[in-house]
Amino acid sequence: MAQIFDPLPSGAPGHILCCYVNATSKIQVVRITNIPNWYFERVVFPGQRLVFEALPEAQLEIHCGMMASAILADTIPCDRLRIESELEANFEIAVSTSDAPDSREPVMTSVE
Repeated sequence: MAQIFDPLPSGAPGHILCCYVNATSKIQVVRITNIPNWYFERVVFPGQRLVFEALPEAQLEIHCGMMASAILADTIPCDRLRIESELEANFEIAVSTSDAPDSREPVMTSVE
């Protein structure tokens, strides 16, 4: 899930898990440029979900445009894209139900 190619700067405290969805019909390029010693840039296709790690103070720039040009369309604070709490909640639910019998296995009961 976490981006591997461009790890956060070493010793960076408090990274968060983020998600951005390209809800447009155009290809976008997203960048984070306000974190020293870190380069983050990805192409996000229409309807694609991008999950990545960032620092809370990071700003995700959304660039749109045609072939040879790109226009900065939006800047989103990464702390607004944070998904860690939802993932933790889903993990707790999965752990609590792991002791339950697998719903795909048939359950045999006797009828009297």
